[in-house]
Amino acid sequence: MIQKIKLTNFRNFREKLFSFSPKTTVIIGDNATGKTNILESLFLISTGKSFHAHLEEEMIKNSEDIARVKGRVTSDESMNLEVILTRGRIEVGDDKFEKTPRKKLLVNGVSRRLIDFAGNFKVALFGPWDMDLVTGSPSGRRGFLDTVLSGVDWEYRRAILSYEKGLRQRNRLLWQIREYPSAGSGRMRLIFWNQLLIKNGDYISQKRQELIDFFNNNEPMTMHAKVGMNYKLSYDKSVISEARLEQYRDEEVAAATTLVGPHRDDFVFLIGESRKTRDLSRFGSRGEQRMAILWLKLCELAFVEAKTSEKPTLLLDDIFSELDHDHRAIVMEIVNNQQTLITTADPHFVENFKVSEKIKL
Repeated sequence: MIQKIKLTNFRNFREKLFSFSPKTTVIIGDNATGKTNILESLFLISTGKSFHAHLEEEMIKNSEDIARVKGRVTSDESMNLEVILTRGRIEVGDDKFEKTPRKKLLVNGVSRRLIDFAGNFKVALFGPWDMDLVTGSPSGRRGFLDTVLSGVDWEYRRAILSYEKGLRQRNRLLWQIREYPSAGSGRMRLIFWNQLLIKNGDYISQKRQELIDFFNNNEPMTMHAKVGMNYKLSYDKSVISEARLEQYRDEEVAAATTLVGPHRDDFVFLIGESRKTRDLSRFGSRGEQRMAILWLKLCELAFVEAKTSEKPTLLLDDIFSELDHDHRAIVMEIVNNQQTLITTADPHFVENFKVSEKIKL
């Protein structure tokens, strides 16, 4: 769990130290006061990435060259996790600049690769944007799977990083084959990238299937009792193999892109019993879709705990305006089970919570 976090030139904070309860902390403030930025900083020291920024330098305060996020976390033992962000250079004198890494990750002051940094502090994030998981783009759903699995599986982090790098290289090579067909050696060079994608893609698909199977077979009983319906995920897997790459070879060259593999995966939310299921994205009410996301987040919490024997810190970013009274009651039950940080612009939404700490911005 998180004890405290210090922000320096991060988003709208010049220098700020926040301390958190091991139970429930509520962060209250008007819009644009930085509530979401605090949760973003916690997600950053958990995953090494932002859930909000398109470019990482967006997290650096305007007119500043460097930002720091340093958190003190505890599990079996305490550790300091730190992320340093720059714009690629820092000023070292009058009109003199020095190139720097855009991001540096440290554990107890020692530099770490992303693959070794992520997962030291485990979180589960729930924000209004998650409501789009049911009806939004497949990339958002794949991102959800990757975030959950990367938080608990070092080998998955390695596989997804290797796969994404290999995919970029293979697509570049497909473009070269299309534009310069007389070069001749391109198709032979594809063999290496094919094997790399197949090896890592198999592992990614296997772990995604295991995650979805866990969700489908381990429905939290509290949700089942309240909802009275079954939610399931149907995995639309894009298998990658030598045979499929050969099958789509000409189409891939024409499109200069890889057409099969886990980067094309998707999943669908289903509701109902046995054969009487329906696709929530097409035939579900908004209320059913919201309840499905609550179910998904409960399953995520259960999965992380099952895999790591640790309860992740739950981050709830201003979700109560999206939920009706019954949905809020379910959330109130959830927050008592692990450390929870809640942001809200309306303190009336949390007046019935057992709050241990309040932060007012």
